[in-house]
Amino acid sequence: MKVIIPAAGAGKRLFPHTFTKPKPMVYIAGKPIIGHILDRMKDVEFEEIIMVVGYRKEAIMSYVDKNYSSIFRIKYVDQLEQLGLGHSIYAARDEIGDSDIMIALGDMIFKAGYSEFYRHHLDNGDCSGSIGVREVDDPKKYGIVEVDDKYIKKLEEKPARPRSNLGIAGIYFIKETPVLLSILKEMIKKDRRTRGEYQLTDALQEMVNRGYRLKTFPVSSWYDCGHQESLLETNRVLLDEKKDIDPIYQMKDSVIIQPVAIGDNVTIINSVIGPHTSIASDSYIESSIISDSVIGSRSHISKVNLQRSIVGDDASVHGKHNSLNIGDSSSIEF
Repeated sequence: MKVIIPAAGAGKRLFPHTFTKPKPMVYIAGKPIIGHILDRMKDVEFEEIIMVVGYRKEAIMSYVDKNYSSIFRIKYVDQLEQLGLGHSIYAARDEIGDSDIMIALGDMIFKAGYSEFYRHHLDNGDCSGSIGVREVDDPKKYGIVEVDDKYIKKLEEKPARPRSNLGIAGIYFIKETPVLLSILKEMIKKDRRTRGEYQLTDALQEMVNRGYRLKTFPVSSWYDCGHQESLLETNRVLLDEKKDIDPIYQMKDSVIIQPVAIGDNVTIINSVIGPHTSIASDSYIESSIISDSVIGSRSHISKVNLQRSIVGDDASVHGKHNSLNIGDSSSIEF
């Protein structure tokens, strides 16, 4: 089995943080998103990882090669145009060959490890593939599946009138890989797009139409890193799983409130950090209170109170102290 990680998109919903880096390289809970994904694959036996890259690909390739090349066999495939998930899978066709594949999205972090999902897939027995699903509150925002007698009977991407609340969780196992690639080739040749993209959901539906049997398996929880609010929520959840404080280069007259993730060579002076705060390497924090926030690398933060904030790499945030002389029965709001 080979693992396909589509990681070529620009991540426009996370602008401005993805102006200078691809979405999988956005930092949360001590490392980039792609690091959390790969950590959860360490206990799965597979042939290799095929990472589909495009937008600012050098950042992903450099980080992954430095931190994971000794653990996994990794190949990179360029998706020259970002034309959807189905298109990204087809871009990797030469590397995929006839192998069974697991598709894991490059912006979804799961609480469970991928080995659990693989066991669910194996337990499904005789089928052409398995798709992870979870009940969702607003099915119009997701790819949705309908199940009949254990098998999937319909898949639809963001339906206007959903007939199910089973959302596709972003993890797929495919046995009949040549069939899927043939369908994607046909979709691209005939320019069959949905909302301007070649959807993997549409290709899987065509497999069902042709009589191939797909099953589902449950995904208890996923962490979507696609926009600011969900990114901060994911940061909170992942930090709650941490046990120890990370190394700090220098800390003076400061308080750390766990859970936090603090990178190497970080200086913290006269500040309160946490809870649920991630600070990347080489940053300088002074005279500040920071909670429920993510601070990028080489940032300089001083004299501010930050809550539920995301600060990018090489950023400077400076406030100023106020001096007050307040009389009786006063009320002041800043």
